[in-house]
Amino acid sequence: MKKILIAGAGKGIGQAIAEKHADTAELWTTSRETEPDVPSRHRHWQASEAFPDDFLPESLDGLVYCPGTIRLKPFERLSMDDFEEDLDINLKGAVRVLRAAMPALKAAPQASVVLFSTVAVSTGMPMHASVAAAKGAVEGLTRSLAAEYAPRIRFNAIAPSLTDTPLASGMLRTERQREAAAARHPLERIGESVELAALASFLLSEDSGWISGQVLHADGGMSSIRKFA
Repeated sequence: MKKILIAGAGKGIGQAIAEKHADTAELWTTSRETEPDVPSRHRHWQASEAFPDDFLPESLDGLVYCPGTIRLKPFERLSMDDFEEDLDINLKGAVRVLRAAMPALKAAPQASVVLFSTVAVSTGMPMHASVAAAKGAVEGLTRSLAAEYAPRIRFNAIAPSLTDTPLASGMLRTERQREAAAARHPLERIGESVELAALASFLLSEDSGWISGQVLHADGGMSSIRKFA
């Protein structure tokens, strides 16, 4: 069985990824609070903390980093602390995990790393300055490490649009909000965790063995499609 580390597996997309691999891989999982309801070696961990070096196996075939933020504020209301927190969770947290896991990833015959960005990096959106800046750094990290560790370790990122997860619940409280969010997408709906989990699973598998250094847009067409009225 493959050995996969899923950071942020307690809810949302991370939990869906853990559930998808529960029967096909040995899982090492982390979460800030809620544990995933799947068999795994689990550790409570926050992205702002040092990653526990003694937690991981000798080799890892895959790593997925899911912790993230959705901070929507006008630029003039964003504090430096806001920028620091978004950068700490989205970028520095990924770096902490990767630095701890790199020996195990290098010990595998082939390994795959999946990070998460956002459609707001490639498509300018108001009130997304802080999170878009942090996720833009994640995309740069993805491409740089893909070059540095090729051909042994592949690095790719997924850039979703709005997905129905606990993190996005504040934007989807009412049916009116959900309908408005769906209407902004060419495919006229918001994303589902299981769809992002399926894409992450593909990137972890040998079926994507010739893909590295890419940012895959799973965003309902928002980044590349304009429908005529």
